[in-house]
Amino acid sequence: MSITTLQRPAEAKFAAPNFLPTAYFRNQFVPFDQARISIATHALHYGTAVLGGIRGFIIDGEALIFRLEAHCQRLSNSAKFMGYHLSPDALQATLIEFVQRNQPATAFYLRPLIYTSGLGVAPRFHQVEKDLLIYGVPMGDYLARNGVRCRISSWARQEDRSQPLRGKTTAAYIASALAKTEAVESGFDEAILMNSQGKVSEASAMNLFLVRNGQLITPSFDQDILEGITRDSILTIAENLDIPVIERPVDKSELFIADEIFLSGTAAQITPVLSIENYDLPSMQPITHQLRESLQSITLGKEPHYNSWLTRVNV
Repeated sequence: MSITTLQRPAEAKFAAPNFLPTAYFRNQFVPFDQARISIATHALHYGTAVLGGIRGFIIDGEALIFRLEAHCQRLSNSAKFMGYHLSPDALQATLIEFVQRNQPATAFYLRPLIYTSGLGVAPRFHQVEKDLLIYGVPMGDYLARNGVRCRISSWARQEDRSQPLRGKTTAAYIASALAKTEAVESGFDEAILMNSQGKVSEASAMNLFLVRNGQLITPSFDQDILEGITRDSILTIAENLDIPVIERPVDKSELFIADEIFLSGTAAQITPVLSIENYDLPSMQPITHQLRESLQSITLGKEPHYNSWLTRVNV
C-alpha cells in the first residue's frame, strides 16, 4: 500500500469552538484564521511549550479578568524553564489589548502559549526560536455545575524531578489526557491521579480539596501538584471566612470517607465531587457551596475586598 492510499481512522466529528475573532501571533494581532504554524514546528513534536489559562466575565459592558497579574507572573516563571524571558507586565499589557480588540460579549477564556516556534528535529531549548501566541474562546461551565463522578486513575502524576511541575508545561498534559479519557470511557466524568508515592496529587487538570470535620484539606506543593491560582484564591477566601485550612499529603483512603470533595481550576472554578469510584459522598456540601458562592461573587465584581484580583477592561 502506498502512502497516498493510507486510510485515516474513522473518528466522530466534533464542532470546533467558536474562537474569538482576533489572535496574537508573531508579535502582531491578526485574524484568528490567519494564525497558522508549520507542520514542522518544534513544539508540535516535542511538547516544548508552556501555557496559561485565564478567565474573564462581562458585567455591564466591562470585562473583569480574574487574577491577571498572578497568571502573567506564573507564565513568565514557566517560560524560564524554556530559557525564554518575558516580562509579566508586557504580557499583561498584550492580554489587555487582546481583550479590547476582541470585544467579547460573554464570559471568555484566554489561552496564552509560549512555544518553540522554530523548525527542527532535535528536542532542546537552546538554539531554537521561541514565540508567544494568544487566542480566546467564549466559556461557560467547563464541568457539570451540579458535580462530577470521579475514578482513581491508573496513570500517575509525573514527578518534579522528571519535569518542572511548577511550570505549566504542555508536555505534562499527556498524563492528564490519558487519565481524562480513561475516566470518561469507563463511565466517569473526571480522574484523580496519585503521585509516585501513592498519595493524592490532583485531577486531570484541576487541584483537589476535601473537607473532614469542618477542616479544608488540600495536597501540599510537595505532592507534585500545579501551583494553581484558583487553589491559592480558595485558600485566601477560606482564611477570610474562618474556615480552617490544612495543606498536607492526602491518602487515597481519605477520599472515600471525606465529608466533601471539590475540584478547582481556572476553567472548572469550583466543581463538587459527587462520588469517588463506587463511594458516594454526602449530598450536603456546605463548605464547598459557601466557597463557590464566594468565588463567583468575587469574579463578578461583587466583593470590594477582592477588587485587586480583578483587571477591568472596557469592551
